[in-house]
Amino acid sequence: MTQPFCGDCSRARLSSDGVIYTCLFATHGTSLRESLRAGASDEQLLEIMRNTWLQRSDQYSEQRAILRKEHGEERKVEMFYIGG
Repeated sequence: MTQPFCGDCSRARLSSDGVIYTCLFATHGTSLRESLRAGASDEQLLEIMRNTWLQRSDQYSEQRAILRKEHGEERKVEMFYIGG
């Protein structure tokens, strides 16, 4: 990561088990599976996804940049280097 990017991010990720993640580095997400199994309409699913996105607080890249600046954090192996 050469520049913080969270503020401009517009990508959500959907896992194969029906969990939507608002950050590439997230440790938890929002399950859509229960809603799908309960028969949620497309509009209801869209509302869940919209609310999930609007309530996100992901700031991984900004936090990492601050830590590196303030504490001299060691440089981590970048995804492009290891094929990520």
